[in-house]
Amino acid sequence: MNLIIVDLIFLVLFLGFAGFFLYKKRKNLKQEGWLLLYRTSWGMKLIERTGKKYKKTLKVLSYISIILGFILMVAMLILIVQTVYIYMTQPQIAETLKAPPVMPLIPYFPQLFGLESMFPPFYFIYFIVAILIVATCHEFFHGIFAARYGVKIKSTGFAFLKYFPAFFGAFVEQNDKQMTKKKKFEQMSILSAGVFANILVFLIVGILFLLFFKMAFAPAGVMYNTFSYEPMNLSQIEKINGIDVQNHSFYGILGKMDDKGFNSILAENKTYIISKNDFAAQNESFKTYGGIILYDDAPAIRANFSRIIYAIDGVRVNSRAELAQELDKYRPGEEIEVTSLGSEGKRINQVVTLGENSKNSSKAWLGIGFFESNSSGIRGAIVGVFSLVKTPGTYYEPAFDGQTVVFFYDLLWWVLLINLAVALFNMLPLGFLDGGRFFYLGVLGITKSEKVAEKSFKYITYFLLLLLLALMVKWVIAFFF
Repeated sequence: MNLIIVDLIFLVLFLGFAGFFLYKKRKNLKQEGWLLLYRTSWGMKLIERTGKKYKKTLKVLSYISIILGFILMVAMLILIVQTVYIYMTQPQIAETLKAPPVMPLIPYFPQLFGLESMFPPFYFIYFIVAILIVATCHEFFHGIFAARYGVKIKSTGFAFLKYFPAFFGAFVEQNDKQMTKKKKFEQMSILSAGVFANILVFLIVGILFLLFFKMAFAPAGVMYNTFSYEPMNLSQIEKINGIDVQNHSFYGILGKMDDKGFNSILAENKTYIISKNDFAAQNESFKTYGGIILYDDAPAIRANFSRIIYAIDGVRVNSRAELAQELDKYRPGEEIEVTSLGSEGKRINQVVTLGENSKNSSKAWLGIGFFESNSSGIRGAIVGVFSLVKTPGTYYEPAFDGQTVVFFYDLLWWVLLINLAVALFNMLPLGFLDGGRFFYLGVLGITKSEKVAEKSFKYITYFLLLLLLALMVKWVIAFFF
């Protein structure tokens, strides 16, 4: 049965169970705004026992937790400013991405907003498992650190969105009066404990993720991400399909192109090819950068290969080095059979004539390329760690029972992402998040002035809300106009 159908059935059953549960426990529910709070004493003994038994260990971890809190807060502020800058200065991003830049992680959002190429499927069952792990660990650590510093835990429980109980989270309710009387260090330790837990889970699940990938996936081919191309100014284009170009504007050149197949482009005394659709798709990047790319007239693009090559003349190639080694056996003009991934997900064989490498005329040439972005920051760190088990340019397939392997791989991926996202988001210096009070206490500890701390918190809140509003306004304008 299709996994989406199974997941939708699970969603309906879950909503039915949640609705029945809330109805049966309606006397124990308390409404706070859009939330329904179900309080219990579940886990309180474990929280109290852990907090009191490991006081020395938790004291040491408090320093790590607070330092991590500051690092995550600074990282999130930098990330938001960078996101706003990129979103405002590169209009093609706002016009291409249909998803709102500020939105909660909801099931099926990659499918709803056309982001399947950027994210794996986000099924409802992934959402449930990830939220249970993220919320439970986050709140339990708040409770354990609170117990360590003598703040009474009043209750634990779950919070459900009133009109759609599929969205829920866990909470640990502490005595706020006792909390505010504690020292700044102790308060900041308790406040940062939740994101500390999320980062710990992120690291643990990350190790499991890498180990799972190593055991469950095997090299199966070579994956490239571009064809051989050249950047070009429109004024450099001399002829299109043998006809001289008079109008060098973007739409002037577009209007000269044939609708079907490749167009032959003469520029700088060299022939390139490109389809009309591929050229038209560069309109926004042309507006931003003032140039376009044209593809070399290469065997790979002519044969319309997919981006995955399995074998050359029946010899498997699982890396760039193996592909290059195999191509070195042939000379320009010779025919080879390339096994690649077809449009329907099946392997296909195509016979192509090898071209001549412009840098070395004796070497055979397919005309594929491997573009690597120089990722930095958090993304760069994740890419760097993942490269320990995944060779760049190598395509991997499940080693056994493909659907099951991919299901658990994507599940671990989403648990990783959501843990990191919650850790970062919670340290934003906004009043309703852990980072709000944490920021205030940090400024108070540095300046020793409540007035300065209050003003700093007020200004940073306005600044962040202004940035978030700017993002949403930009998206609305790009989406509707």
